[in-house]
Amino acid sequence: MSRLLIWILLLFGGGALSIWLDHRWFPGLWHSWSFHLLTAVAGGVLLHLVVLISRNTGRYLARHGREGTVKRLDTNRLVTTGPYGCMRHPMHLGLMLFPWAFALLAGSPTFLLFTAPAETLLILLLIRFVEEPQARKKFGKAYDDYMKKVPPFSFRKKCLQQLLRNPS
Repeated sequence: MSRLLIWILLLFGGGALSIWLDHRWFPGLWHSWSFHLLTAVAGGVLLHLVVLISRNTGRYLARHGREGTVKRLDTNRLVTTGPYGCMRHPMHLGLMLFPWAFALLAGSPTFLLFTAPAETLLILLLIRFVEEPQARKKFGKAYDDYMKKVPPFSFRKKCLQQLLRNPS
């Protein structure tokens, strides 16, 4: 729950700060309807991809990551198939794209140039220093072996197609 609150604070706090700075740094772009139309379309497409990736990987993890009685958002099995067979953090890829979609929808140059990259970096640091150590502790040698075989992220066409396909 604390991660969710941090995420909301970063997104909306960063958005408010960015829009405030936009009025000072980019007044011409802020009042340009063509800029906002272009970024809104791009943001809508990217948000659709974020939702597909998050939904599909979340459902796959829910179906294959639990044995027995496990809390709703928890897992007790290491999933190394489907989208998790080509990258270790497919759901986090969707989360990393979300600030970019938000920035485009808001039409905020400051969010695009500064806030979204900073939030993406923060997500990468959380994966490296929180998520992966927790997974290593939870799954032990199996996760260490998985780390050696599967990269954190993959942008191969086959892998990206698995992210966008309904889970099986």
